[in-house]
Amino acid sequence: MADTQTAVTAQGAPGKPEKQPKSVRVVLLALMIAMMLAMLDNMIVGTAMPTIVGELGGLEHLSWVVTGYTLATAAATPIWGKLGDMYGRKATFLTSIVIFLIGSALSGMAQNMGQLIGFRAVQGLGAGGLMVGVMAIIGDLIPPRERGKYQGMMAGVMALAMIGGPLVGGTITDNWGWRWSFYINLPLGAVALALVSAVLHLPKKRSKAGIDYLGVVLLTVGITSIVLVTTWGGTEYAWTSARIMELIGIGVASLIGFVFWQTKAAEPVVPLHIFRSRNFTLMSLIGFITGFVMFGATLFLPLYQQSVQGASATNSGLLLLPMLGAMLVTSMIAGRVTTNSGRYKVFPIVGGVLMIVGLYLLSLMDTGTTRLTSGLYMAVLGAGMGCLMQITMLVAQNSVEMKDMGVASSSTTLFRTLGSSFGVAIMGALFNHRVQDVMAERAGALGKGITEKSAQLDAASLAKLPAAAREAYQHAVSAGTHSAFLLGAVIAVLVLIASLFVKEVPLKGGPQKPSSDSADALRRR
Repeated sequence: MADTQTAVTAQGAPGKPEKQPKSVRVVLLALMIAMMLAMLDNMIVGTAMPTIVGELGGLEHLSWVVTGYTLATAAATPIWGKLGDMYGRKATFLTSIVIFLIGSALSGMAQNMGQLIGFRAVQGLGAGGLMVGVMAIIGDLIPPRERGKYQGMMAGVMALAMIGGPLVGGTITDNWGWRWSFYINLPLGAVALALVSAVLHLPKKRSKAGIDYLGVVLLTVGITSIVLVTTWGGTEYAWTSARIMELIGIGVASLIGFVFWQTKAAEPVVPLHIFRSRNFTLMSLIGFITGFVMFGATLFLPLYQQSVQGASATNSGLLLLPMLGAMLVTSMIAGRVTTNSGRYKVFPIVGGVLMIVGLYLLSLMDTGTTRLTSGLYMAVLGAGMGCLMQITMLVAQNSVEMKDMGVASSSTTLFRTLGSSFGVAIMGALFNHRVQDVMAERAGALGKGITEKSAQLDAASLAKLPAAAREAYQHAVSAGTHSAFLLGAVIAVLVLIASLFVKEVPLKGGPQKPSSDSADALRRR
């Protein structure tokens, strides 16, 4: 108890932070396991999906296995953050782990596609709390000056999950069966649960104010509508269809109502005063665009390498190794430099520049681009994202009071999640449209027929195409990735612009002598 309390009170110490005690390092191990659970799940399950459909059937509902999880995660994220602020971080984090593990166990026992979709939604509810809980607990335990180093480690876990997920998923499915794609979470989750229960000691909280149920409902409906629009638009329904228009109307009305109600609620789910901080608002925007670019890139890069460069889909996670490896290295460097110097503004600026350059280089790829060249381009993009991934969370947390740490963490996570939904939808729509146009130009009616249902062909379908049609498809995919990444480069310019307006507020916990204003703030915290 004493060890952890030392870490907690270190945030209020103006002197040089001491080495983190052993108990805190044990908690950080548990947090990394929890982060791994949340990040690995979709990667592993995605690899197992063909086997799952083969046993359970329900191919027409396949997308809902992922969509149900994503919806629940996005909708629950801000709620978990607020509950942690109101009732204590430890209890809410442990609850989210338990819900995630229950959803995992039930998903592994599912007997039909309907059950699997429902149980995946339960999993998603818990996953929303895992991501927020990890970042908020780090915010409680580690002083801001030291936080960049540890959040860099979390970025490493994220990169490792994205690389290893498909490999682990394929190995588990081939050797143990698809149900172990879910059961594998149970022993890992049990370890995290035990470590957090035994070692983490944070002050207990009990808010006198009740939960803002109306705010929860309005926010959930708004987020759900947005995610469904980005998921269904251009695939299940045309962008101009009545269903998409209805969802847009419901989403906009719900979010407007939510913002209005937050000004009236006694204990708002997302206190609007946190957006008065220029840095917090800028970090939310940067996080949104980073999510937009990152998940768009992870969708189209393997597709390009498989369709155009002839890479195997079996090791699809390894195809992203140059990007994710560069992201890991730069994230660790950024965290270490921030810890040693207390300065961070340079990283969003450099990250914005590298992201723009990397996306532009990727837009230049064509049917003759070698794997070495595309790997170098990916490394540039990965370096840019590494400068941004955890610095956004660090600056956002440093921009709010301790009592709002949970909602700051959850809001930043939510903006990144929504950015990924928009990125996949908008870049995907542009990609599909371009592929279909080029196929129609190069292969005529045959080309149009091939991509009529989907512009993304799997390896088996691609192998069955006549040589002329296959060559046309490779040119079409190159054209599609060109358009998608060029759009990403234009969008990424906003990151650079936003970064220039970031105000470098000193991180607490460093050796600098605090001003009278910062000393007062520390006493209040």
